[in-house]
Amino acid sequence: MARFDAPRSQQDEMKEHVVAINRVSKTVKGGRIFKFAALVVVGDGNGTVGFGIGKAGEVPDAIRKGIEDAKKNLIKIALRGTTIPHEIIGEFGAGRVLMKPAAPGTGVIAGGPVRAVVEAAGIRDIRTKALRSNNPCNVVRATLAGMAKLRNAEEVAAIRGKNVKEIL
Repeated sequence: MARFDAPRSQQDEMKEHVVAINRVSKTVKGGRIFKFAALVVVGDGNGTVGFGIGKAGEVPDAIRKGIEDAKKNLIKIALRGTTIPHEIIGEFGAGRVLMKPAAPGTGVIAGGPVRAVVEAAGIRDIRTKALRSNNPCNVVRATLAGMAKLRNAEEVAAIRGKNVKEIL
């Protein structure tokens, strides 16, 4: 996945979505110690999106750490209007996410973790289906892996040494 470093001013106006909060426990001699892990997605609504995981003793601290981590792992994705340029399957571990472009007015047809990533990226028309794993972390990573592989017509034309009209 190619990383994308956004300018500081742009990072301040990112939208944050908390996808999942998980309580984890560690058993020690005196009993159990509970901590929290937060999976957070951030995006500018214009093709830049990232995710992060924060772990802490309190939920707000875990969310804050997740947001900081997400801002360090931003990627820029290719868009065509309000949708994606082509169909793709993103894979990470056992998580697979099928993403299909949709006509304007369709809206976002996606489940929880995928919806958070898609909305943060600024995609308004898309059809998705999470296949195999429903683990939120793997689904988010699979979605971002698929989005990182998206290419628009200009990029494909440059690789093939043709012009855009020949590709379309």
